[in-house]
Amino acid sequence: MYKTKLNLKESEIAIKMVKDNFENILARCLQLMRVSAPLFVYSKSGLNDNLSGSEKPVSFVANNISSDEIEIVHSLAKWKRMALSHYGFHHGEGLYTDMNAIRKDEIVDHLHSIYVDQWDWEKLIRKEDRNLEYLKATVRSIVHALYLAQEDILKSFPCLDRYITDDVFFITTEELYKMYPNLSGKEREHAICKEHPITFIIGIGWPLSGGESHDSRSPDYDDWNLNGDLLIYHPLLDEAVEVSSMGIRVDSDSLLKQVKYKNVLERLNYPYHKMILNEELPYTIGGGIGQSRICLLLLNKVHIGEVQASLWSEEVIKECKDKNIKLL
Repeated sequence: MYKTKLNLKESEIAIKMVKDNFENILARCLQLMRVSAPLFVYSKSGLNDNLSGSEKPVSFVANNISSDEIEIVHSLAKWKRMALSHYGFHHGEGLYTDMNAIRKDEIVDHLHSIYVDQWDWEKLIRKEDRNLEYLKATVRSIVHALYLAQEDILKSFPCLDRYITDDVFFITTEELYKMYPNLSGKEREHAICKEHPITFIIGIGWPLSGGESHDSRSPDYDDWNLNGDLLIYHPLLDEAVEVSSMGIRVDSDSLLKQVKYKNVLERLNYPYHKMILNEELPYTIGGGIGQSRICLLLLNKVHIGEVQASLWSEEVIKECKDKNIKLL
């Protein structure tokens, strides 16, 4: 029977400590400044994250502002790039936000909720930085920040186990596919994380030699040749947990190729996409880091509902009660 190492009150204290410490460490490691961020954007702006393309955002009309439709954000993948340009950041500088979102079409389970809380971050780079080595160096900085945050929380709660080392293994989706050609994408992630507990999988979006993509990606923010997912093995779940999706952002060439492949050329009519085609936006790298998933790992929890307050079905609530999982 599962038994949490921290009671509800201790958990709430630890959650705040993890969030406060990690965002400060991350800001130092990547030279980021915290900025305010929107909860919603106009649908016609094209700024919302389309995720895999099938999810529909929560939308409404604010009659006292405009008759145009407004959407709750899925993430701030595109907005951040606009903000870097608007705020006058310089090369090597970046921003991060405390992002909250609603993804109503999410299939909820122990790692997924309709409520999303993550650190969305974005950093200005030079054109010559659009390469794998720059991507890998940034990933190493994020893993180092996670390691330092873990060491901090262990000082206050020494009963917790260490899940994070200051090391990361890199592999491309094609290399991973060739290692495990008979497994699904998620099964391949589990298999590689059993060998390498912290793994960054490079290149998500384009189809592999077997015909299928490792996973789906929206075509208009990450360059599919220069992006990836950061996975950490969770011993209690015996599962690879994705804690970050990130990448070097599209330029005009990669944007055109990817929207053509996805057959969504109509997106090029949005202001944001026109700015990329006209090279009016800076080159950037960015991503999202799941706040609740980081807390899940560092606090040795087994359900996302132990570290965030969300809504769950009666069946999930009963199942968690039977397994001695105390939801917030």
